[in-house]
Amino acid sequence: MAADRDRYLNRELSWLEFNQRVLDEAADESVPLLERLFFLAITASNLDEFFMVRVGGLHLLSLSGSRKRDPSGRTPNQQLRRIVERAHTMVNDQYACYRDKIEPALRERGIRRLTPEELSEEQAVHARRLFADEISAVVTPLAVREGNPFPLLAGLGLHLAVRLAPEPGSATSRFAVIPVGAHIQRFITVPAETGYCFLSVEDLLAICVDRLFPGEEVLECVPFRITRNADLAVDDEFAADLLAQMESVLVARKESACVRLDIGASASDETIRFLRDALGIRARDVYAVDGPINLADFRTLAHMDGYDDLKYEPWRPQAAIQADPDQSIFSLLTRRSILLCHPYDSFDPVLRLLEEAVADPDVLAIKQILYRTSRGSPVVAALKRAAAAGKYVTALVELKARFDEARNIEWARDLERSGVQVFYGVRGLKTHAKLLLIVRREPRGIVRYAHFGTGNYNETTAALYTDVSYLVSDEILCADASAFLNSITGYSQPPRYLKLAAAPVALRDTLLELIAAEAERKRHGQQARIVAKMNSLTDPELIDALYDASRAGVTVQLNVRGICCLRPGVKGLSENITVVSIVDRFLEHSRIFYFRHGGNEKVFLSSADWMPRNLDRRVELLVPVDDKAARKRLVQVLTAAFKDTVKARRMLPDGTYTREWPGRRKSRSQAELYRQACRRLEPAPRMQRTMFEPHGPVGNGA
Repeated sequence: MAADRDRYLNRELSWLEFNQRVLDEAADESVPLLERLFFLAITASNLDEFFMVRVGGLHLLSLSGSRKRDPSGRTPNQQLRRIVERAHTMVNDQYACYRDKIEPALRERGIRRLTPEELSEEQAVHARRLFADEISAVVTPLAVREGNPFPLLAGLGLHLAVRLAPEPGSATSRFAVIPVGAHIQRFITVPAETGYCFLSVEDLLAICVDRLFPGEEVLECVPFRITRNADLAVDDEFAADLLAQMESVLVARKESACVRLDIGASASDETIRFLRDALGIRARDVYAVDGPINLADFRTLAHMDGYDDLKYEPWRPQAAIQADPDQSIFSLLTRRSILLCHPYDSFDPVLRLLEEAVADPDVLAIKQILYRTSRGSPVVAALKRAAAAGKYVTALVELKARFDEARNIEWARDLERSGVQVFYGVRGLKTHAKLLLIVRREPRGIVRYAHFGTGNYNETTAALYTDVSYLVSDEILCADASAFLNSITGYSQPPRYLKLAAAPVALRDTLLELIAAEAERKRHGQQARIVAKMNSLTDPELIDALYDASRAGVTVQLNVRGICCLRPGVKGLSENITVVSIVDRFLEHSRIFYFRHGGNEKVFLSSADWMPRNLDRRVELLVPVDDKAARKRLVQVLTAAFKDTVKARRMLPDGTYTREWPGRRKSRSQAELYRQACRRLEPAPRMQRTMFEPHGPVGNGA
């Protein structure tokens, strides 16, 4: 076990350190104030999902008595103890950041959350009138009587626990619960002579709670919120009707076990004991918070109109120079591939490819994988129009996209009603690849066009996440894409592709071969380098391969936004490995992999992180980028990441991160990439034969 801990970091603790890096942005006074509030809200939302999925899963393992150790050598109970300890510290830090840093700064700018004691007479009258006119008719107090079941409370919903005086002759307090409901406004605007003033809905209810319990003595009224286990999945190997099975999972989540209780810090011990007993949770799972329950709700305030000086200067996505809007995109792709780096480059060419396909009478078929997309998606609308126009339209809708299951079920039914052939993927696997394939009749015969991506078909997140789109008419790549889709929608075994590699069959082996080839070249005295950008790195086999490459002398540079279980810079193990993480205004989401390959550089984009779930339990793609200009553009993205000294953190061997870059000039990768897009540059001028040398970034021991 000790050897494993020296070799691998724990996945869950590594994720918590990622959330700490997001929290650091909220505390950073160089970040615009409302953006800091947004970062704080993101950390709270992230933590919610972490408890619902990762902590929920560990609770199930613990209850089953499992003592199976993770790669770092810890049992489920050992992991839970460390997680809870770290999470309590994080929650305290979140509220300290809000209470001591962000809220005072907001007040200085006239954005004030008023406590009940701060309300003027006019504001108090306004609040009580609002309660009487709108809220009192909606909320419903639920008495909790001895012997009756405890009310079924919504996970992540805001509630109030009300403690009432005992009945005559009894010494036991009585309790009631008030579910606030998601449809009730979280923050109530109150009149103010200047600036913007608001009252939290829980404070308003606390002011007026006596009106809900006439004739009763209210001893206490405190807000609370529960988090339920959402790590519930259908075993689709045996699901006759996957859609119906997924709907049952959504119902089950509403009744699953509680894994966390957030409650106002003023709550009495009696109220906490009552809720703990009712919810069946341990003392360690109670989080007393000194501030508004659920900081994630502040996302709406962070996006309020006005106060533009408290937000980032807009960086509008730029039109791609390769995608001339005056020419057919099919004509453009016949001459060259198009690579887009979002959100610096607009997502419009991707939507345009689909829209042109819908309108073009020569297009025979459209095939697409939908993992997540936006509400009111133009992609879904286009597929429906294509089917109505008589084209053969196939959509693979992944029903198991976590927390988007309900929306995906709705899309699937809507698409089926429109005549689209809808498939739900491969049994036992989650389809996570990003692919659009278009089949067109042309004078030269049947021609296929494809879009490969690292992100979802979502025009909203395409303006917020860094992702890569690769649009091609490459005959071999498109033939591979067609065979790939047919293997998913039919019963055929996955073929051997000429260019693509797909999980779970060959992607892992391809990566291992590429890493091993760099190590072998280094052992034979050649130059060798691996540069990879991804969201998470947890797979022990790939980590071991990188350790082996490092020991052989290969320079390994890893840009890992989130979880990283590899320990960099350990003497005799990983001293040639550098890991950086970038947290900035855009969410780093693209996966790009570079291998020097003896000077004949290989560059790939992928939908897959280097995690067991992606490599073994998902349908993913690894796509070679053969177009020279596109390869150079991706190398620019990688190079910018390792030059960043403003938003990049360097990972230390113990799993912590530092922002210190002694002797390095200031550089911010996202700003640099946006400047490049604004200058409408084609990929950089002719470089040295090896793209990263001699002026590329240098890793530890290189």
